[in-house]
Amino acid sequence: MDQQTEPMVFASRDAENTAVPMCVDLDGTLVKSNTLVDSVLTLARLRPLDLLRVPGWIAQGRAQFKRYVAERVMLDVEHLPYNRELVAYLREQHGVGRKIYLATGADAGLAEGVAKFLGIFDGVMASDGQLNLVGGNKLAVFRERFGEKFCYIGNASPDAELLAACEEPMTANMEPSLRTKIRRAGVTPARTFHDRSPRLRTWLKAVRLHQWAKNTLLFLPLLLAHAWQVGPLAGAAVAFLSLGLCASATYIVNDLLDIEADRKHPRKRNRPFAAGDMAATTGIAVVGVLFVAAVGLAILVPHAVVAAGGVALEHPYGFLGWIAIYSVTTLAYSLVLKQKVLVDVMVLSGLYTLRILAGSAATGVAVSVWLAGFSIFFFLSLAFVKRFSELQAMREREATMMHGRGYGPGDLEQLRAFGTGVGCAAAVVLTLYINDPAAAALYRHPERLWLVVPVVLLWLFRIWMLASRGEMNEDPVVYAITNKSSLLLGAVMAGIVLLAR
Repeated sequence: MDQQTEPMVFASRDAENTAVPMCVDLDGTLVKSNTLVDSVLTLARLRPLDLLRVPGWIAQGRAQFKRYVAERVMLDVEHLPYNRELVAYLREQHGVGRKIYLATGADAGLAEGVAKFLGIFDGVMASDGQLNLVGGNKLAVFRERFGEKFCYIGNASPDAELLAACEEPMTANMEPSLRTKIRRAGVTPARTFHDRSPRLRTWLKAVRLHQWAKNTLLFLPLLLAHAWQVGPLAGAAVAFLSLGLCASATYIVNDLLDIEADRKHPRKRNRPFAAGDMAATTGIAVVGVLFVAAVGLAILVPHAVVAAGGVALEHPYGFLGWIAIYSVTTLAYSLVLKQKVLVDVMVLSGLYTLRILAGSAATGVAVSVWLAGFSIFFFLSLAFVKRFSELQAMREREATMMHGRGYGPGDLEQLRAFGTGVGCAAAVVLTLYINDPAAAALYRHPERLWLVVPVVLLWLFRIWMLASRGEMNEDPVVYAITNKSSLLLGAVMAGIVLLAR
């Protein structure tokens, strides 16, 4: 199990009786996530058309629904987000000879796989396609098998009656609804097992607030056109918030669909949904809220421009259209396009250029052909860096193929050639712009802009050098906003541009 930490030692308690069989729930308890939800999300990515059949499956009963899903998707039990503290305790109890049973509402196929992997259970009780083993059904099975002498470990509201009926109630990552119920019933857990990251840190990781830095590209049309009027700036600011919320929603969608793949990745397995630190159902609800807020702000963009004293936009809801295109594109990327070799990097780079075009729509400032050309090549190089870094890390792990991507170690040199080539093409576009009359119209000393060219090349070549050495963060944007050398080069470029004005 790849989530193992230092062994945990539990002191014995007089109240514990190893002769009493211990029954352990799976979803939310032994595993921090809900395996049924995880399976449906994986089904959505692998076989999206099967989602149309879900209502019919549910109509046949929860147990049958779980069986249908399990027949089509089998989660990798080795990489599930196990509650490490609880697993350590169960191993200790198994070591002293206590009988331990996995008792879950999940389908028997998945439960058997978990039991086989952990190797600490003396039996499995699970849903079988006919009986949905939760709540009262589970309690009836316990009493039939153990009488009134059993211990139970659960986490959710349906577990309340089992905890009230057992001799040694225990909880793991207890939900608030269960805490309320057992308090009213006068039940005090003999033990609690908590394995979750701090809530604030989890939320920040889920919405990927640092990725909002990409949305500063919305201001680029204003910056390069030297348009500093308050109206367009207000429109760009509202658009920034709108696109940030929309981007966070799409990142959550991507993480939900990629749960299985992320759990097999050395770094991505720590993302909130893959790690089980945030419930997938919570993520789905948050996505809805973020999208509604993003659309609401997008509608306000033209009104913000006018309210701040700007001229009414020729196409008032052009930015709203770009929000729609961004959402559809990222959803298509998450479902299909990320698995298509080379198409994936084209889409990633296109999303950067899309931000610039969205900024133009939000402010009414046109995007020059030079900016469009430079951004296409520059961001395509960064997209290749991202994929190259992932492939480089995969080769160091001696994996043969990048999971869910279609790239292999033999593609490294080709990706390097593509990426460095388009990076140099971006520099060529920049040199052509400097000699164009458009630059002379905006700068009093356009010849000084030539100093920007070597700085841009130095920045790009440095990124590729670090990527080739395996020292590059897989996301070049994170590098750009956190690395001191990168920030210094950015400041130098800004200084040169100011000198050219």
